[in-house]
Amino acid sequence: MKYMNESTIYKKLNDYFSPSFLKVVNESEKHKNHAGSPGTGNSHFYIEIKSEELTKISRLEGQRKIFKILEKEMK
Repeated sequence: MKYMNESTIYKKLNDYFSPSFLKVVNESEKHKNHAGSPGTGNSHFYIEIKSEELTKISRLEGQRKIFKILEKEMK
């Protein structure tokens, strides 16, 4: 099983979008007691991204595209 972490997210999004700005922050510590948390320390991430490709679509479409790119890791 492959766990998601900052570097995996950063690499996949950077490779796909070639963004002008990309920031990935692990915020799992803030959510460690939430139901359903896997307890791996890699469950909640904040992503800030600026990409020409994302400016051409709606925010919802952009989120769907990002989730699709990270689909394996999110399972």
